[in-house]
Amino acid sequence: MSDLFLELFSEEIPSNLQKSARNQLLQSFNDFFKKESVILKNQGKTYSTPNRLVIAFDGVNPEIVKKSEEVRGPNVDIPEKALDGFVKSNQIKKNNLYKKNTEKGEFYFFKKSSKKLKTIDLLNKNIPLILEKVLWKKSMKWGDFDLYWGRPLKSILAIFGKTKLNFNFHHLQSSNVTYLDKSFEGKTKVFNNYKSYEKYFKKLNIIIDHNLRRKVIENQLNKLSKKKNLNIKIDEKLLEEVSNLVESPLVLPCKFDPKYLEIPKEILIITMQYHQKYFPIFDQKNNLTNNFLVVSNCKDIKGLVKIGNERVVEARLNDAQFFWKKNKSQSLVKQVSKLKDMNYFKGLGTYFDKVQRMRKLSSLISDELLISKEKIEIASSICKVDLLSDLVGEFPELQGILGGYFAREQGFDKEISLAVSEHYLPLGLKSKVPRKPYSIALSFSDKLDTLVGFFGVNMKPTSSKDPYALRRSAIGLFRLLLENNKEFKIRDLINYSILLYHEQGFKFDAKIIHNNLGNFFIDRLKNYMKEKNIRHDIIDAAVSTYNIDKNLRIYNKANILNKLINKEVGKNVISSYKRASNILANELKNNSIEINNSTDPGLFKNEYEKNLYKKIHEIRKYFTSTSRDENYENTLNLMSLAKKEIFEFFENVIVNDEDKLIKKNRLELLQMLCKTFDNYINFSSIES
Repeated sequence: MSDLFLELFSEEIPSNLQKSARNQLLQSFNDFFKKESVILKNQGKTYSTPNRLVIAFDGVNPEIVKKSEEVRGPNVDIPEKALDGFVKSNQIKKNNLYKKNTEKGEFYFFKKSSKKLKTIDLLNKNIPLILEKVLWKKSMKWGDFDLYWGRPLKSILAIFGKTKLNFNFHHLQSSNVTYLDKSFEGKTKVFNNYKSYEKYFKKLNIIIDHNLRRKVIENQLNKLSKKKNLNIKIDEKLLEEVSNLVESPLVLPCKFDPKYLEIPKEILIITMQYHQKYFPIFDQKNNLTNNFLVVSNCKDIKGLVKIGNERVVEARLNDAQFFWKKNKSQSLVKQVSKLKDMNYFKGLGTYFDKVQRMRKLSSLISDELLISKEKIEIASSICKVDLLSDLVGEFPELQGILGGYFAREQGFDKEISLAVSEHYLPLGLKSKVPRKPYSIALSFSDKLDTLVGFFGVNMKPTSSKDPYALRRSAIGLFRLLLENNKEFKIRDLINYSILLYHEQGFKFDAKIIHNNLGNFFIDRLKNYMKEKNIRHDIIDAAVSTYNIDKNLRIYNKANILNKLINKEVGKNVISSYKRASNILANELKNNSIEINNSTDPGLFKNEYEKNLYKKIHEIRKYFTSTSRDENYENTLNLMSLAKKEIFEFFENVIVNDEDKLIKKNRLELLQMLCKTFDNYINFSSIES
């Protein structure tokens, strides 16, 4: 077995492009080996540094034995010229062909004889094709060459066994040489295998394996935070990114002036974590401190790296402090009219138009949540004013959050300030969900107004594109309701939202919006339920039972049934329903009997009919007496207990009685049973 080792040396490739390239290369190489029947010891590994993309296989068979195989050629009716072309392209003679009948007709066949191939020859031929398959989100080319790569590609080191591979990839020739330093390209070194390559760079304190770099960085972060008795919240996304930005990681403790802690902590965290790729530090009470950690790519012998990073943060925080002092004192109420000069979206007016619609919509929602109309209308009016601020211009990620801070600084009610701060939430499936009534009302009205408006101007998402994140808005809307145990009349709210647009002169087709948006909501609700690992048939059953206004009921009933369906309770309910519905369907399929929901107890001939009828009425009484706070698990338990009467009925009663009147009555009884069960959910959609 031989080792395969490739290194692709380039200008620094951004973190997000490295992961994609690694995955693509590994997949392409494994696909190639599988296609060519190359025996491997393992599936190989890929590593990366900012400048180096590495692929390594430590056990590849140097020879490939291609077994003899029968190859089907063209139909025997093919013209002679076409047959000559087939023979030539396959490098065989006509007398090698033979005819053979198949299900699709008579065809020419020939046999390929077995042969041995050298893996190195296949690699030389196919590696350029594999490299060509790498797709980059963004790519560049080097000079006048026609090669596009994540960043300009400078060299290819390629070794198989102890032999350097020999192939061309655009203007580059493979070799056994690589650059040692990105800054001094005169420094090169010859390598014959991956082990010596990895060992050499380890001596230079360069870690080729990005996974190992990640662990080294994480250990250093935790060690330093413990040493100073501080707490670090390691952001996994940031850790992943930073580990791909360095090759010789060294974590340095840094500080900024404590005076900047007066600024909202979100500004400080965004500045450090997202803009500068630093790790903020908290005390044991979870308060942000003026400490932060920097991952350097070299030793800081003279402390210049530390000083440089502290100066960068100082400059950014000084600007943030200036804008904070300026923006927090600018009256939110007085600035509302300025939203008239800020366009929301073409065909949907200005942000002033939007907040006016939100004000009225949230006011209507307030009735459902039993909250003050006046307070929610104030929150709606000022919630978008922070978009006018310098700070949001500098930190767009903090829109809403900064508005909440401005509201608190200007003495607005805590509930109003919180609603403004949270009204963009939730952002997708994993984001925080607002819990307070005012926050729910404001967030819901914002999202519904957005969805109605964009569907009104026909900007709905396609199967592949959703540039305005409308799916995320719809998911957020349902999370607001479902995770707060709330249920709004969504169809009425859509109507009202359309009316508000009409009042402002935006003429939408209400029928089209209702149809398109209704289907869209159903799809999003289904998607949300899938994310909760609810079975697809249970989802379909729940959705087909109720309209979108009953979204909480849809979700809760489906969720409970999903938890119990493989337990005794669920099995009893499903088996009982299926047994009754199957017999009912079979009897009515080719039968002239018409049933009309009129079971007559006077026609019962035995106690088993009477017992089942009594049990059905018991369940029906429960459904009619239960409140909106119905316990769905108790409902299923009650239905499960009916199995005894149902199965005794089938074991002792012949439904297909000779007396047509008796038969019809028994079918009526079974239909009565199925319809009673369907009060919970449409069980006919549930798979057995």
